Amino acid sequence: MAKERGEKIVATNRRARHDYLIEDTYEAGMVLSGTEVKSLREGRASLVDGYAFIDGGEAWLDAVHIPEYTEGTWNNHAPRRKRKLLLHKQQIVKISHKTAQGGYTLVPLQIYFHDGRAKVEIAVAKGKREFDKRQALREKTDKREAERAMRTRNRMGE
Repeated sequence: MAKERGEKIVATNRRARHDYLIEDTYEAGMVLSGTEVKSLREGRASLVDGYAFIDGGEAWLDAVHIPEYTEGTWNNHAPRRKRKLLLHKQQIVKISHKTAQGGYTLVPLQIYFHDGRAKVEIAVAKGKREFDKRQALREKTDKREAERAMRTRNRMGE
């Protein structure tokens, strides 16, 4: 069997970029069972309620939903179990110092396969307030309207 190359995105957490200000991002490996990998390869996962935390010098991913593998047997995995993240010790120390400051949390942004290995992109993020969200939405719509106006002006000039 040929070795996989490139990236294949399995799941993204679009809500995270809306609800949080992203400070730093890290790529982490995950400790998974065989049926979890097979389920991910089918493109089935949900990061909606997921979060990560540091406990005892180890990074953990919790509440991420990877549904049971349909072809699995009695030894199928639990869909919402805690999964260990594989990071360098220096990265774990850096993340734990940042989250200990207060106001910061670890949020999973996406799960993907990089050269055949399951990875998760986690971010050190600070929660946005309601007015920050409204302001970001307003800026996005203003930018979209400006681009639309430029397109129509360019068409008229032709």
